[in-house]
Amino acid sequence: MAAEQPLPPAVPEKDSNKKVVFVFDRRLGDSLEKCLDLSSWITFAEFKSAVCRAFDITTGNNFVITTTNRKEIKSQNFDKCVKDGVTLYILNSVDQTLPSATRERIDFLPHYDTLVKSGMYEYYASEGQTPLPFAFAELIDNSLSATANNKGIRNIQVRLLFDESQGKPAVAVIDNGRGMTSKQLNNWAVYRLSKFTRTDDDIESDHSGYVRPPMVPRSLNSDISYFGVGGKQAVFFIGQSTRMITKPAESQDVHELILSKDDFEKKEKNKEAIYSGFIRNRKATDSMHITSEDERFLHSLIVEEKDKESFTAVIITGVQQAHVQYLKNYFHLWTRQLAHIYHYYIHGPKGNDMTATKEIGPFNNIDIEISMFEKAKVPKIVNLREIKDDMQTLFINTAADCFEFKAHVEGEGVVEGVIRYHPFLYDKETYPEDVSCTFNTVEDDEEDCYSVDKGARGKRPIFECFWNGRLIPYTTVEDFEFCAPPKKRGLVALECFNRISGVLFTNDKFQVSTNKLTFMDLELKLKDKNTLFTRVVNGQEQRMKIDREFAMWLKECHEKYDKQIKFSCYKGTITRSDLPSKRMQSPWALYAGIEWDGKTFKAGDLVKTIKTMPIIYGRIVRFLLYGDHEGDVYSTGGEVQVAVEPQALYDEVKTIPISKLDRTVAVSVIKKYIEDEMARLPDKLSVTWPEGDALTTNESRQAGMPIGALRIEILNKKGETMQKLPGTSHGGSKKLLVELKVIWHSSGGDKEIVSHISQHGGKWPYWFKKMENINKLGNYTLKLQVVLNESNADTYAGRSLPSRVFKFTVTEGKPYKFTVGLLDPPFRIAVPFNIPLDLQDEFGHSTQPSSVIKPIVEASVPCSGLELHYEAFVAKGTSFIIKGVTARGSVTTCQGRNFTLKVILPGLKEDSQTLKIRLLPGPPRELRIKPDSNKVVIENGTTFPFQAEVLDEAGNITAQPKLVVHCKFLGAPNLPVYTVDCSNTGTGILTGPVIHVQNIKKDQTLKARIEISSCKDVPAVEKIIKLLPSTQVTKLQIFSIDGQKAIPIKHQDEIDWIAGDVIHHLIFQMYDEGDRQIVVNSSLAEKIKVNWTPRINREHLIQGLLPDVKVPCSIKDVRYCQVSYQDDHISLESAFTVKPQPDEPRLLKCSLKGLSTVQMGEQLQGEIHVTLSDRHGNQIQTLTSSCIDLLGIAGEGLDKSNLKVTWQENTQNMVVRGIKFVPGATGLKELCFAWRDFVDYVRIHLTAGPPTQISLLEWGNAEEPLSVVNGRTLDKPLVVQLCDAWGNPSPEPMVKVVLLKESGLKLSPAPQLQKTDENGRASFGAFQIFAARGEYTIQAKAVINKSAVDGPVIRLNIVPDPNKPVSLHVDYDKNAPFVAGGFLTEFAVSVTSEDGSAMKNIKPADLTMRIWRGQRSSSNPTILNCNKARDGDREGFFYFRDKMLPERTGEHTIQFVYSQDKTVICGEQIIFHVVPGEPVKLMPEEQPATPTVSNVRSVTHRTLVKNLCLKVMDEYNNPTGEDICGKLVVTIKSTTEDDSEIPQFQGKLSSLEFQLNQGSSVVSNLVLAENCPGRDSTEYMLIFEPTISKPVKRNPLPPYILSFMFYNDFKKQQQMTTLTKEKDQLSLSIIAYRSLFDTTNQLISEMKCQAHEATAKETHLRNELRKQKIDIAEVSTVQDIDAVLMQMKIERDRILKLPRRTCSLSNYTRSSADVLGKIAHLAMIEDDEVARVISWHMASDMDCVVTLTTDAARRIFDESQGRQQVLPLDSIYRKNLPDAKRPLPHMRNGKCHFKPEGNPIFARELLIFPDNVEQCHTVFGMLLGDTIILDDLNAANQYRKEVVKITHCPTLLTRDGDRIRSNGKFGGLQNKAPQMDKLRGLVFGAPLPKAYHTLNSQIDLIQQYRSALIKLNNVNQELDLQLKYLGSPEMTLKHKELNEQENQLKQIEKQLGMTPTRATSECSPKAMALDLSDGQAPSKKMRRESAKKTYSTEEWVSIPLKKSQQPPSGSGLDTNGSTLSRKRKA
Repeated sequence: MAAEQPLPPAVPEKDSNKKVVFVFDRRLGDSLEKCLDLSSWITFAEFKSAVCRAFDITTGNNFVITTTNRKEIKSQNFDKCVKDGVTLYILNSVDQTLPSATRERIDFLPHYDTLVKSGMYEYYASEGQTPLPFAFAELIDNSLSATANNKGIRNIQVRLLFDESQGKPAVAVIDNGRGMTSKQLNNWAVYRLSKFTRTDDDIESDHSGYVRPPMVPRSLNSDISYFGVGGKQAVFFIGQSTRMITKPAESQDVHELILSKDDFEKKEKNKEAIYSGFIRNRKATDSMHITSEDERFLHSLIVEEKDKESFTAVIITGVQQAHVQYLKNYFHLWTRQLAHIYHYYIHGPKGNDMTATKEIGPFNNIDIEISMFEKAKVPKIVNLREIKDDMQTLFINTAADCFEFKAHVEGEGVVEGVIRYHPFLYDKETYPEDVSCTFNTVEDDEEDCYSVDKGARGKRPIFECFWNGRLIPYTTVEDFEFCAPPKKRGLVALECFNRISGVLFTNDKFQVSTNKLTFMDLELKLKDKNTLFTRVVNGQEQRMKIDREFAMWLKECHEKYDKQIKFSCYKGTITRSDLPSKRMQSPWALYAGIEWDGKTFKAGDLVKTIKTMPIIYGRIVRFLLYGDHEGDVYSTGGEVQVAVEPQALYDEVKTIPISKLDRTVAVSVIKKYIEDEMARLPDKLSVTWPEGDALTTNESRQAGMPIGALRIEILNKKGETMQKLPGTSHGGSKKLLVELKVIWHSSGGDKEIVSHISQHGGKWPYWFKKMENINKLGNYTLKLQVVLNESNADTYAGRSLPSRVFKFTVTEGKPYKFTVGLLDPPFRIAVPFNIPLDLQDEFGHSTQPSSVIKPIVEASVPCSGLELHYEAFVAKGTSFIIKGVTARGSVTTCQGRNFTLKVILPGLKEDSQTLKIRLLPGPPRELRIKPDSNKVVIENGTTFPFQAEVLDEAGNITAQPKLVVHCKFLGAPNLPVYTVDCSNTGTGILTGPVIHVQNIKKDQTLKARIEISSCKDVPAVEKIIKLLPSTQVTKLQIFSIDGQKAIPIKHQDEIDWIAGDVIHHLIFQMYDEGDRQIVVNSSLAEKIKVNWTPRINREHLIQGLLPDVKVPCSIKDVRYCQVSYQDDHISLESAFTVKPQPDEPRLLKCSLKGLSTVQMGEQLQGEIHVTLSDRHGNQIQTLTSSCIDLLGIAGEGLDKSNLKVTWQENTQNMVVRGIKFVPGATGLKELCFAWRDFVDYVRIHLTAGPPTQISLLEWGNAEEPLSVVNGRTLDKPLVVQLCDAWGNPSPEPMVKVVLLKESGLKLSPAPQLQKTDENGRASFGAFQIFAARGEYTIQAKAVINKSAVDGPVIRLNIVPDPNKPVSLHVDYDKNAPFVAGGFLTEFAVSVTSEDGSAMKNIKPADLTMRIWRGQRSSSNPTILNCNKARDGDREGFFYFRDKMLPERTGEHTIQFVYSQDKTVICGEQIIFHVVPGEPVKLMPEEQPATPTVSNVRSVTHRTLVKNLCLKVMDEYNNPTGEDICGKLVVTIKSTTEDDSEIPQFQGKLSSLEFQLNQGSSVVSNLVLAENCPGRDSTEYMLIFEPTISKPVKRNPLPPYILSFMFYNDFKKQQQMTTLTKEKDQLSLSIIAYRSLFDTTNQLISEMKCQAHEATAKETHLRNELRKQKIDIAEVSTVQDIDAVLMQMKIERDRILKLPRRTCSLSNYTRSSADVLGKIAHLAMIEDDEVARVISWHMASDMDCVVTLTTDAARRIFDESQGRQQVLPLDSIYRKNLPDAKRPLPHMRNGKCHFKPEGNPIFARELLIFPDNVEQCHTVFGMLLGDTIILDDLNAANQYRKEVVKITHCPTLLTRDGDRIRSNGKFGGLQNKAPQMDKLRGLVFGAPLPKAYHTLNSQIDLIQQYRSALIKLNNVNQELDLQLKYLGSPEMTLKHKELNEQENQLKQIEKQLGMTPTRATSECSPKAMALDLSDGQAPSKKMRRESAKKTYSTEEWVSIPLKKSQQPPSGSGLDTNGSTLSRKRKA
């Protein structure tokens, strides 16, 4: 990377206390930065002046000041943008380019959320585990580290302080460790200050001089507080605040530090330094600073500091409520998890082995105690050492044996491992279950007797991982290669591998995450090929083959500890469809017998189960074992199918686990059970009545007569009683119950009044208590029925269970009581009344008396003074009446008095009834008046009251309706009448108006007669009244002055006056009782008031003048005018009423009385009143009946046949009736009414008539069948409308409408009954149609007024969907060979649609080829895409060419898959065999080590080859040449040609021969001769040369050469043997290193080529964007591209939603690819006028369906029954079609014969074809021919006139809509196109605007550019990552190691005397494959071929990515076909 260009020197950094801004002048070029003081100016103008002064800018220069974001500084935003430390630019303009770079100062102090929320981000839940215990573990880690050097007890306490009385919830972690100084406490607060970074001199570390602890067993060194992160994360995950209290050893001070989220927020708000604070240093036990009530618990904690030498306490407050609830509710769970985490710290290296004796060791001094304190509860305290159910304890104590090993990785990494075996014991696994683990869930459905045995471990990994003795919870290791289940069957069954658990202990050389939840690199390092595994036996490491040792150990455990089952007599393999899980349905092996625990079970044996509910007796059908097994096998369990016996009753087969078979039961017991089962079925019921009251059949019983208790026994055929079904051991066996039902056959139907079910009791088998509640009259049935428990079924095994029926009748009983019927109130003194009675039996049934009864009626209280008598006692059936009851006595008030009467009927059990009545006074009989004196004196003009009382004959004050007392005064005229209403109280005050006698001059005598007019039999009372004359003002008179005449206005007179006028000249006069006028003075004037005006002129009143009166404008507003005079003695008034009279007629007003709505065909129910009024709206009252002759009525559609106009004299209105309208359009109808010159209007709403038919909305022509593609949804919803007889929509709501359909038609969703809405519509929605091809009908039907109304029949023509894929068709050469490493044959694949045709609109990316090894489906197949199409490829077919075959032989499977959205279609699996290629070499099965021999006597030391198998191989090391036979000649040669001393074989032979059969030869016991020649310390070669005898025509194979070392000295031979082994190991390591480097170089070369291609594509697309005028700057990043795409898509959608011309004719659904559609939908026209005229011209053809073939046309014709016109293209004579290149007729031979007007153009050239362009040209060329479009008719006539002079003129159309036929005829309606709206949508649609297509093109191009940009970035990123890795220290170290190993190999070879090995890197084919410079890009084919030669499966993965993503795998190819997963480019 090039060095960064240095920036201009900057001004010195600003003072921290001074506020400044930094300004760069970049108008012309580079200039130094200047710092301006921010405090020296306030406004923008001052700032701008300061800038001008600082940069010497004159006033004439124009410039702008901007921020670095190019936001111009102005007065409006000055305060907002210009702040302390900001950087600004001086520019010529805002968009000016910077001529040179600048520097901007920034601050990036971390937010305090980095610390506060660190726990939230770091602690995450995994595998169903709650992370809260792991946060506690972080704090315990710190305590363990702090107490590591304690010599005594290491005490760690976790206290949960949840006692609300002591404060809010808190958590305290306290240890007795070494404590911290204040500086160390400060270091603890620094985030991520680990123990390794605290080395500076100014930082005091609590790990100063850190020394790695020595190695201890299981790395239990307590060195687990590492990173300076976990403590802070933990406390802020648990709560919101922490208080650290600590005291170091040898110190007297206690240090406190508080970290709080609230404190951080407060500092941020106050703009203080957030990461700063104070440490409180205090003495021990001092708690004076604790003042908060929320922290009262701290006082007791601080008191505990006394006598503590050192300690640390972490106090966490603000604990989250969710954490509190979890800690309370799951106390046992999370303490168990902590015991699991620290298991080995607590119990030592060997763990908690409860069977072994506890040893005293260094780990017994760790006490971790958890305590929880809650209010009013006993504290919960647990020591982790006491927990016995943590997982490690369970693992240790359930294991039968252990396998210990060690793993040594690079560096000092050491891993100790323990594998434990948990055996299977008879019927269960002993592997412990973890309830908190989600890996393994076992379903056990006992009730259904079904179980599938799963592996003991389930899906859980084998190994848990401990780091420095502490559990890392989220990291597990699945397995290692040596302990993983083998792919082929090995020494033991696969399930044995699921019975092992393991634990790994690592030292600190392995990285863990800061929260200690996961390992960073453990599994990667452990599975590195350089990791060395050794077995540990008795504490000693032993180097041996770990995989063989483990396999032998596992076999020994299996044989020694497992107790299993042997399956024999294999019968085949099946798939079980009865299992719910598809994964478990196959394969299941069938067996006919098993051997289990020394006992043999076989098919047909009788068996019994145990531990099943219920117990099953049956016969074995077969045994089932899950898995692909053949022959006899051992397994821990399986399943057995048992046919339940006896089969006559239980025809079912149960599948149960084998473990539930009873191995001890005898066969005779089972047979006896089956025999007894049939004989013990229930047969009959025995019913007895132990307590009497027996019930007999057809008995008649009185109501209430009890039915005695029933004792019932169920008897079988043997007469034995039973209580349950026989054979309670299986599912059909239930308890037997007896059900009792009593059914009352009432008139309303049968009613079940008693229903009980009895279980078997103790005293009697079944018992029902006595029934005494049967008291209703009628017929009854008592039924006893035996039923089954739970189901209550009355049948069993097809037989009815026993029952018993009793029928009886209930009648009424004897008289027992009586009731009093309803009385007829009111009850009055001396008025007779009747008392009705009803005789009843005990249950209220009416009954007849048994003897003569004489009733007694009396008052229940004798002293009440009430006397009672009655006339007679009358009987009517069961009813009785006491007639003429009379009562007399005192009732005190007129409201009456309550009395209680008692009626007694002697002889009844309940012989008396009481009734309460209210007795009112009797009728009036006397009138009492007070005062009692007969003479009364009063003054004229006053009143006198009388007290009146009305009495009955008993002297009670009585009241009754209309009881009015009148007082009439006699002796003078016009005297008032006093009345008082005594109807309610019987008393009242007689008073009324004053008694005033006119013109009285002296005393006058009057008589008062008082009487009750309604009571003639009450005598009247008379009084004498003496009347004295009055001296007060007694008269007030009003006058109206008419000229000189005063007209008196009498009191209450009515004055008629014109409405709206004013009454003037009103006066008044006052008189005394002698008619003398009284002069009005000011005092009298004050007492005079008028009511028509609030203000009165007092002077006018003194003169006797009254104010003017304004007459109301409305005749309804009658004005009441009153003049009043009032003083202390009298009140006088004189009043008159002004009644307005209407003026002349001015207005006509019409009002509708009644409904304003009328239905079509009916008369308006209401009537219209026509009224004439004056200018004020007052109705004219002077009209006569003749006025109706002047009334005129008119309106649209008005039917005047029944119109009637009448005159109403009483209302002075003209009434119009009989309004009716002729059938027509509905809506508002306006009627015009005219009278003389006056007009008014009335609006009437004309609605549809009653619904009589159903129509379809927006459905078009229902007579034509609608073509629908199967599985598609209808284009529009099905909405029906109720209509009247004239077709108008009828708004009839709540009418039920159903949809009827044919049975073969399926609608989704299923049509439901709908009700019409307020508009009379019912919507069924849009249905999805499913049916076979054919025509179907649906019809809507409604029910209106109990009569059915049928809707139109909709005919649906169902056609198959040509766009729905259903299958794949594959063509390939089935005879083609499949040679390993070669190319697959060509595959042609097509997607077949529902109509059977090949789909052509398939995206190639949706079709893939999948290849995997073997026949069984693979979860990770190789996926290949199809190739690009070539010329000559069949349309609709996709080709897979040049796909590479796997390099390994064997059976493989190919399957083609089509996947698009949610549609996935898989083709048939193609199974093929990969065969080996041509034989090219002779190779051993396993490369032997270099032999080292000598010629001594010992045969062992002379043996060259013990056993060597050589096979003929192809290029990819596949065994081949099975047809090759011959011999193999073995000779010895020297590496130097001049060597004559050649060793010989035993027997002094120079060569040996071995047989070569079927391409294989076994060489055994190749031994040198004793004392044979040979040079000491010399390398020789064994030459194995094959000689082929057949086939003869075969290329010779090169010999296989094996070098060996020869020595004469035995000791030297032994030394050289060791060196030879070392040399072989070095050779293998060097080969691996060179392969790694070659692969890396090849990968980098390939990446450079990819980067070059990606850059070229990105550049090309960028240029295309420029051509599309797209600003490249706006799409420079992916985010910018996404934003631009979003805006473009929004704009595209907006354009798409714009209204445009569409064809409303429904298109014919394309049932196959041979159907193009209707002509109206095949083309579009842009111009509206052209579209109108061409659509009209082709109107007869628009509905025609175009097909490619006549067969398709015929099919449509048949489906539509001939109604659909069709046009097959294969029937068109194409030679008559117009030539597309032919010019217009006025052009002849390239010359224009005349200059045409009107812009002529062929009509066909104005058509736009969206699809099927070639076919559409044919169709419209035939239909339109050479039709020409011109502007108008004149231009067309002129054009035709000229054309016919030279040639034939075709039809001419004009844009104005005219047509001139080809014969010259024009004019008339038939040659004039109607307007667009008259075409009714039968018009060609308009295409989408060009802007839409432009946007589509731009969107597609931008999306391509986005993909290319992402690919370029990814390729460059991967290339950079690979280049960095190539230069990494790791790769440098590997290069160094390679050089060292090569040098070491040379030295060993020199010592051995061998020829030095040649460096393969110089001639490596991998290095030569892509030896290209960076600028060269090889072709894809070259790279593909090179990849085939050089890259293995794993080498395609980038090396750095492999290190981070997956463990490295070993060299070589996977035998499971993984070679197919190599990256290839087709």
